[in-house]
Amino acid sequence: MNLYQNITGDDVEADRMHWDSLFNQAGYVYGRAPAAFLKEHIALLPVGKALDIAMGEGRNGVFLAKKGFQVTGVDYSEIALTKARRLAHENRVTLRTVNADLTEYTIKPEAYDVIVDIDFVLRSLIPEIKKGLKHGGMVVFESQTEDQLANTGGNVIRKDWLLKKGELRELFKDWDILVYREVNDGKDARASIIARKP
Repeated sequence: MNLYQNITGDDVEADRMHWDSLFNQAGYVYGRAPAAFLKEHIALLPVGKALDIAMGEGRNGVFLAKKGFQVTGVDYSEIALTKARRLAHENRVTLRTVNADLTEYTIKPEAYDVIVDIDFVLRSLIPEIKKGLKHGGMVVFESQTEDQLANTGGNVIRKDWLLKKGELRELFKDWDILVYREVNDGKDARASIIARKP
């Protein structure tokens, strides 16, 4: 499935329609299980207020809520957010959802213990993430790298939506980096980090 087909990043309404159309199905596009990296390292995170950026259908937000976090999720697609609230209800947890264009979204300063950004690269949001965490708060960030372009089907993704080699570590070099890795199994090339705000 090509999730990025017809996405330009230049036409806000067309892109929103794309994501609404993609998520407007009975099943969950990314599944109901949380991202493996988040699940693997959940014990490192300070339980408290969490922000899930580009939350989609709620798989990561619901997982955090089940672990005791108070979760706010932001996404472009109201259809995705409706499904996220449904998934939360099925799991007997609650989420606060915000329908917003993240290119214009302002994260409340020093409001969160954890900010999660899985598979969404918007470099202008990095300073917002840094400001939005409390001191001692942690960011969980994972997305595909430019190595994905060489993988099967990888050439459909815009290069500026992919992380450069070492970029994620560089973005948080002034923080306490607890976990960092870059991997490419030939199908999926990604960089992952958990870093704590000093």
